[in-house]
Amino acid sequence: MKGNLVDARGRSCPEPVLLTKKAIEASPDGVKVLVDNATARENIKRFAKNSGYNVEVVENDEGILLTLSR
Repeated sequence: MKGNLVDARGRSCPEPVLLTKKAIEASPDGVKVLVDNATARENIKRFAKNSGYNVEVVENDEGILLTLSR
């Protein structure tokens, strides 16, 4: 993975999912997505799994980092 990062903090759904979809179309090996709420986390996890990606979730002071990989 090239480490492409989508910063979707402060955005309401469905925008984080749409940004994630656009990012994986440009970088199909995987992306990292930073969000700041549980709804976005769950929606991106569902989208990623339905699209065939593995999802790793790490929460820290900056937000929730989801790493999508094949």
